[in-house]
Amino acid sequence: MSDNSFGKIFKVTTFGESHGPAIGAVIDGMPAGVEIDASFLQAELDRRRPGGGTPGSTARNEADHAEILSGVFENRSTGTPIAVLIRNADHHSSDYSELKDLFRPGHADWGFHAKYGFRDYRGGGRSSGRETACRVAAGAFAKMLLKKLVPELAVRAFPVEIGGVGIEKCDFGEMAENPLRVPDSRSAAKMLERMESCRREQDSCGGVVECHVSGVPAGWGEPVFDKLDALLAHAILSIGAVKAFAVGAGFEAARLAGSVNNASPDAAGGIRGGISDGTEIRFQAAVKPTPSIPRPQMMPGVDGQLHEFAIKGRHDVCIVPRVVPVVEAMTALVLADCALRRRCARV
Repeated sequence: MSDNSFGKIFKVTTFGESHGPAIGAVIDGMPAGVEIDASFLQAELDRRRPGGGTPGSTARNEADHAEILSGVFENRSTGTPIAVLIRNADHHSSDYSELKDLFRPGHADWGFHAKYGFRDYRGGGRSSGRETACRVAAGAFAKMLLKKLVPELAVRAFPVEIGGVGIEKCDFGEMAENPLRVPDSRSAAKMLERMESCRREQDSCGGVVECHVSGVPAGWGEPVFDKLDALLAHAILSIGAVKAFAVGAGFEAARLAGSVNNASPDAAGGIRGGISDGTEIRFQAAVKPTPSIPRPQMMPGVDGQLHEFAIKGRHDVCIVPRVVPVVEAMTALVLADCALRRRCARV
């Protein structure tokens, strides 16, 4: 399997499977001398970890303790590759034994089988959402680098829609008032009701995550194939649950007159010509419903027949709240790489 790495200068490679002994990441390209805060790294992982009390989350309870194996000495980066290990402890592989010869709908099972002729059926193996813990760990290091390079830069993602229930206002002061961290407590309560309804119906729901990035200087991004918005699209769409990405006005821009689009400060989403323009960057990501549900479904098997089967195990009713730190992490990885590439643009 190729393409397990992301980035050009600030480069990240992730490894491991959902039900293997461990998962992890190797970060290459971190400059020497950056202050490394292990408590911040752990706090970022705690935001995403399963069993952490997030509403709608899986019952799988992983500590997600990050072990820094290399590249850090006396709380500073040494300039050598940073390796981070996260051990798997609470995996129930037996939950998946009956799926050995079935392809779960909405999953990567068939794609892996068609491509490799062999797959790790335990929890999805490499394509499991568990892999995103590696991204969050790497993203924490990217945020530490960005804090050193551009102290005023801030990345903030949050749910704006869950199960068809959207926010009616955006008040960041209300994010701490509800467990979903939604900037609209009244809408958050409706979202929780929708999630509970899905649980009762043995179903799941998706939603939309929005991300705001402030403090990015003008001039980040390459103007042809590696446009900043193209890199962000690559990063965000590489998250397994994300099915759509839109910058600024997104699809709505196609419906505007040129004069209106040009005059709108938000239409471009902070990126023009593939390069940051110095204003706030805004984009949205659409997150699909969790495909693993306990309701019986028809599934194709290796025998070429359809089989009715109910997926067992522990799964999220809604993955949206746990996708939020992953979106932030992938955004930080893109920006850290762009910041270093910007330094090579001119003397």
